[in-house]
Amino acid sequence: MKGALVSDTQARTAEQIEADITATRARLASTVDELVDRAHPKNVARRQVEQAKAQVFDERGQVRTQKLVAVGGAVVGVLGMLLMIRRLVGRR
Repeated sequence: MKGALVSDTQARTAEQIEADITATRARLASTVDELVDRAHPKNVARRQVEQAKAQVFDERGQVRTQKLVAVGGAVVGVLGMLLMIRRLVGRR
């Protein structure tokens, strides 16, 4: 099998190899540009805002009341626990 690989490589011309290298460089440059774009802070922030909006609004742009009620209930529960702990600690 190795012999077939070597003969295929030897059958290629220098121009073909250079063309392959050029194409590979172009793909690599494109990939690097895409990664830089994805990692740019503004783009990261934009994606985070979009994800947050998707949690609050449905596809039609209407508020997801069930999620808001659940989050609100959790916040009220945590605040209630903190107030109880503060009251218990304050008695001592």
